[in-house]
Amino acid sequence: MISIDDLKTKNSIPFNILKNYKDKIVTADVAVKVVKSGDKILVHSNCAFPTVLINALVRRKNELENIQIMHALAVGEISYIAPGLEKIFRHNAFFVGENTRKAVQEGRADFTPIFLYETPLLFSKNIIKPDIAFIHISPPDEHGFCSFGVEVGLTKTGAEKAKVILAQVNKNMPRTLGDSFIHINKISYIVEVDEEIAELPQGSRETSPEVNEIHKKIAYNISQLIDDGATLQMGIGAIPDFVLKYLSDRKGLGIHSEMFSDGTIDLVEKGIITNEMKTLHPGKIVAGFVLGTKKLYKFINNNPMIEFHPQEYVNDPFIIAKNNKMTAINSAIEIDITGQVCSDSIGPKIFSGFGGQLDFIRGAARSEGGKPIIALASTTKDFKISRITPFLNPGAGVVTGRGDVHYVVTEYGYVQLFGKTLRERAQLLISIAHPLFRDRLIDYARKNNYI
Repeated sequence: MISIDDLKTKNSIPFNILKNYKDKIVTADVAVKVVKSGDKILVHSNCAFPTVLINALVRRKNELENIQIMHALAVGEISYIAPGLEKIFRHNAFFVGENTRKAVQEGRADFTPIFLYETPLLFSKNIIKPDIAFIHISPPDEHGFCSFGVEVGLTKTGAEKAKVILAQVNKNMPRTLGDSFIHINKISYIVEVDEEIAELPQGSRETSPEVNEIHKKIAYNISQLIDDGATLQMGIGAIPDFVLKYLSDRKGLGIHSEMFSDGTIDLVEKGIITNEMKTLHPGKIVAGFVLGTKKLYKFINNNPMIEFHPQEYVNDPFIIAKNNKMTAINSAIEIDITGQVCSDSIGPKIFSGFGGQLDFIRGAARSEGGKPIIALASTTKDFKISRITPFLNPGAGVVTGRGDVHYVVTEYGYVQLFGKTLRERAQLLISIAHPLFRDRLIDYARKNNYI
């Protein structure tokens, strides 16, 4: 990772680039003075959340009102989301994380339901016009280009449309390759920081041994659907991590995913993920962002195997479908016995968002040899509620409709629903439900003439 001091020691660095950079350096408190009441601010998402700029903005809370702040998942503390600040800073979430969930559910913040690949289009099509972008980037290279680092997908397009760009430049931000750069000429003010990039430790959520075993069984069942030469999309969490552990005998796997995490590294080092059999971007891992630890950030830094691209490219179902054997693995909160999938809410309470689920489900469905997979535990963690249900909870949102569902996996096996009747679907889904709930599901299905 290159610091600006490193650049200054290189004779090849043009003087005008160094001067341009230096002339734009200010403190965070000075930079955020450009914000005025009524502004719409796009903020770097995920592990690149620009905390220094955000905290400086919150220090101006007595001077401002009606500021809209937009981003997807953000890792770390979000100071502007505190109760009582909602008339000053109103958050618009494109994906709801643990640290914004309560504010959204209490009506102190907003949620925009939108497919991940369409989120950047809000900016490129001028549906939302950001006045200011807060970004968190690497130092410039000898040509004046800074990398968006650990998150390119949701930020690059919006930042390019902003009238003013405030940049946290951090020597600890990895320099990631691909369509992942911004030139310092486009940046209005630079705030130099020296802080570690936020991490999302793997396996950080505590689970009981019983739940852990369930996740392992689900992961094993998923692994049975993954062929040699498959291109994978998978998210964050225990199940994707366990899936990767069951792939040690596979050959020629590839990655095309909205994101990836630490678990990918081991399979690359073992020669299992080579990307050489990919039909799109052969030899390359393609993603929009990463969520992980320092180990992952070191792995992606200046790594020519990895290309980051904006999410409107990575998650475009037609782009995804160009990968043969595209295998998309996504999770759900519940699924009814006809195949309707809820993955963004618990009843009417928003829990997360669309993410890239349907982007990849549809892309994998159109792929030659593709496999779209929905995975879920058969019950809640306390084993009291079946997650394969007669019908979705009142108010629950359908993210993936019954017509898009192909493979469904639980700890009790997997079923293929594509082309199946409602009667066949009910029978198949009941067969992978928890045994404690199968009789109830059968009774409901019979009463409603499904079986």
